Amino acid sequence: MLRAILQFLVTAAGLWAASRLVPGVSFAATSSLLWAALLLGVVNALVRPILMVISFPLTVITFGLFLLVVNAATIGIVAVLLDGFVVDGLWAGIGAAIVTGVVSWLAGAFIPDEKRN
Repeated sequence: MLRAILQFLVTAAGLWAASRLVPGVSFAATSSLLWAALLLGVVNALVRPILMVISFPLTVITFGLFLLVVNAATIGIVAVLLDGFVVDGLWAGIGAAIVTGVVSWLAGAFIPDEKRN
């Protein structure tokens, strides 16, 4: 349970950083940011695996770079489903995916993984 809460907070921090750093990504209110983080977790758990299987040939051909488009698509899905969260186009989505991924990667370096112990 603690791990899920930490992941939620890291996702929220990543989306907040993306809204500050990437033009075209914005939130109407803090509640929109928190709902977007929660919904992104759900979309990543349910939709992202399907997108990854479908896009596997493109991912192989592009040496993994197409995963940025998949991640941008998941963020775009959240923006479509949630009022108050705006992502203006593919490039804003890719920028948000990069920033959110970097924040998650950095947080993962400081949060111990129970599976490794």
